[in-house]
Amino acid sequence: MSAPSALPMTEMGELQAWLRLLLTPGVGNDSARKLLAAFGSAPAIFEQSAAALRAIGSARLMQAIQTEPAELKTQLASTLAWLAAGADRCVATLGDAHYPAALLNIPDPPLMLFMLGSLVPRAETHVTLDSLSCLAMVGSRNPTPQGEVNARQFAQTFGAAGWCVVSGMALGVDGAAHDGALMGGGHTVAVVGTGLDRVYPKKHLNLAHRIAERGLIISEFPLGTPPLTANFPRRNRIISGLSHGTLVIEAALQSGSLITARLAAEQGKDVFAIPGSIHSPQSRGCHLLIKQGAKLVESAQDVLEELRLPLSFAAAEATTVDDMTPTEAEKTESPLLNALGFDAASLDALQARTGWPTAQLLAQLLALELSGEVARLPGGLFVRIASA
Repeated sequence: MSAPSALPMTEMGELQAWLRLLLTPGVGNDSARKLLAAFGSAPAIFEQSAAALRAIGSARLMQAIQTEPAELKTQLASTLAWLAAGADRCVATLGDAHYPAALLNIPDPPLMLFMLGSLVPRAETHVTLDSLSCLAMVGSRNPTPQGEVNARQFAQTFGAAGWCVVSGMALGVDGAAHDGALMGGGHTVAVVGTGLDRVYPKKHLNLAHRIAERGLIISEFPLGTPPLTANFPRRNRIISGLSHGTLVIEAALQSGSLITARLAAEQGKDVFAIPGSIHSPQSRGCHLLIKQGAKLVESAQDVLEELRLPLSFAAAEATTVDDMTPTEAEKTESPLLNALGFDAASLDALQARTGWPTAQLLAQLLALELSGEVARLPGGLFVRIASA
């Protein structure tokens, strides 16, 4: 359902029926799909007799279907006003022509999708979600500096190579992935856990506008839905479902990123993980995934080759740090970077490794911080930032 200035009565009635199905307490996706299979359409469900409904489900389900949700009229008015506000938005229902084909193959496809952005399907749209190859990128909301750099640079490479990056617009890795894809000139899709009439987190308001300009923001939740904790793990099946594979950048052992990876594996999709320091809690989830069979990746090219799409020469040029061989790079590398290695180190440890006086060491660390080669961590630790 696109966004004309006024929907015909038939379309308005259909939208109302779908919203009613979505909003009815006690009617989950499984029950809704059974009802749709039995009666053919959402409006037809609410025209059935008690006996016909009872033949499909329990008495409780029958009673729920026959009771109109109190918020239905308000929700319908809000949705119609939202649709009328621009041609960059639509509502796609299960089985609708605009519904993303990839989601029809997952075990629990959403009943409705609210979509906002330049990839909204309409007559003049040449590039749509179904025409793009998508890759999910997920990870920690509190990544290490290196993890954030990896997310942005990998996504930039994928965007330059023609892939659409799908993530959840959360803080940390998600935001860096969306930003990187846009930097690479690619498309990106954000699957969010709120209604599309609000942006969460608020810090990503500008990012949300940029995503809408060159991609899509998608939600299965009706307008007005606040950022409820339970909604974020739920949207993960959509992130993995839209994508050919899922890349986990950094993840703790108990994290939503591992949920997304598990869902991707259950959907028969490739799972990729970037290894990290054995001392970093943010790497343990990735290490667990690798132990369980996820593909270890060290570069964006590893992912693209596995997905049978080699990195174009132009993209490789854009994302190569420099033209030096590793041996040449090592010869010109700062002695302090060599001493730092790739694990976090304290000032005392660096002094012991270099033998430099405190003033010289601090001056060199500051210079490397300003050049983006070193980051300062809580607890007086320093960590090296490598190009992905």
